[in-house]
Amino acid sequence: MKKAQLSGSLRANVGKKDAKALRNAGQVPCVLYGQGEQTHFSVRSVDVEKLIFSPDVYQVELDIDGTKKVAIIQDLDMHPVKDKPVHIDFLELSDDKPVKLQLPLRHTGSPIGVMNGGKLRQPYRKLRVIGLPGALPEAISVEIGELRIGQSVRISDLNVEGVTFLEPANAVILAVKMARGAVADEEEEEEGAEGEEAPAEGASEE
Repeated sequence: MKKAQLSGSLRANVGKKDAKALRNAGQVPCVLYGQGEQTHFSVRSVDVEKLIFSPDVYQVELDIDGTKKVAIIQDLDMHPVKDKPVHIDFLELSDDKPVKLQLPLRHTGSPIGVMNGGKLRQPYRKLRVIGLPGALPEAISVEIGELRIGQSVRISDLNVEGVTFLEPANAVILAVKMARGAVADEEEEEEGAEGEEAPAEGASEE
């Protein structure tokens, strides 16, 4: 996972009135849990927005009044109108304890089927996984250059060391579908070319 740093301050009081005052001051109330007692603190909204509005998943090194913890954002509440975070839950990580999260799904290569007029479909933007923090990659990357029209990639096709996928094994995550105007697949074109050469060979033998 990508790493980021975030500074926070312990909350002197916990309650709706205190939380509202923090938000008015440009802070976001937070809680850290997962390893022992919960820690209530706040971070600057402008700092944490760089993480929550990113497509990446971050392993965050929290510095809460000098005490450092490593965590991930487990849950967050957003303001329904202002699109601002109003509360964030952080899950503290342990090197020997598996963690569940969602990793971005990314693909590389230009599918043969798309170059022949097919349309690439990606039903999943993120995949639910479980693994030890040190083994989790930044994203799940899939090479799709060989995909032809009608072919797809399923969860069962993935094999990422240290990662267990929580989506159904038969779930289609990438596929090339037929689209209007699509031409014959490359394999079919090659077969047609070979068929055209046959008469010429026969003519030369006469």
